[in-house]
Amino acid sequence: MKEKEVPEFHVEICAPANQYRIEFVDDKITTLEGIPANLPYGGTSGEWGTSGKGWTEQHGTPIGADITYYAGYEDTFYRLKVDFPEDKVKDYMERAYAQSEASLYTKELEEYKNLGRNESFGSAENPYNSFSTLVFGFAPKGMVVVWLRFRAVQIELGRFQAEVIKNDKELEKKLFANLSMTRDEVKKRDLNPEALPLTWDHYRTRYSWKPLITSDNKGLRLFDMNLDYYNGETEVMLRPWINNIPVKERAVPKELNFTWETGKDQQYIGRAFFNWEKANEAFKKSGNKGNLEFKIAPDNSIFQVFLNGEPFPVDSVRIFKTEREFHESYK
Repeated sequence: MKEKEVPEFHVEICAPANQYRIEFVDDKITTLEGIPANLPYGGTSGEWGTSGKGWTEQHGTPIGADITYYAGYEDTFYRLKVDFPEDKVKDYMERAYAQSEASLYTKELEEYKNLGRNESFGSAENPYNSFSTLVFGFAPKGMVVVWLRFRAVQIELGRFQAEVIKNDKELEKKLFANLSMTRDEVKKRDLNPEALPLTWDHYRTRYSWKPLITSDNKGLRLFDMNLDYYNGETEVMLRPWINNIPVKERAVPKELNFTWETGKDQQYIGRAFFNWEKANEAFKKSGNKGNLEFKIAPDNSIFQVFLNGEPFPVDSVRIFKTEREFHESYK
């Protein structure tokens, strides 16, 4: 099968922070079509869930990985050899997620539709985007998380465990032959005996909840919401389901922004930023089901956040007046 006959995707490699950067010795992404695919060149970058860097597109349907890498902050070589849950991957490959309204698309939007691969957002007729990027996140002690990205939507595929390679002298020779520093120099500079994966494992904790935006202003119209979660996932809500968002298992929110109107020339963007420890504690105390309510003042000057009617801790909230075109905007 020729590469041009199969869909393409991009690959990103990230770590929680620069001090947890890793270097790769060998890598292979296995695909359903048997076409070889690989990681980007160089080490990890960016932050948890995104590398911030693009790379040459790969081809096929990713169903596994065989990656050998070196964590200098642990002075340890690891091998991640894993098969992804194939049925789960195939299901997601059929999906295309709504990103935002498209000016010439007038049908009622759904969270996602089974449109198959190669649905690419960007035209006035298309609000949906299919699978675009395979993201690997490397945390301490061999913890690896893999996400599937659909442009603005990112979903965790799974958490996997790399194994320590004890007999690593040949790997050391291969890796450090191309580096400007020796292994001892890297170890002296980067070794961190306290590096543990607990923080990023904890970020994967989920609670059963939904966001709910309310106001006593009868003119309230909701248009879109974007949620970034501490576990590296992202979610987009649009009309009409933004008015009736379902309760489901979600991680602790990191940042949220949403757009609403209460009348002509009264369009606003609200943003909220959360501290993981405080937010997680509030979710734990609330039980296993809840509404995270964002209550906007009638004059749109501020909003408050509540979980099941109780004040919910936020680092900060902000409101900006804006002007965007939505199909159901006030005229």
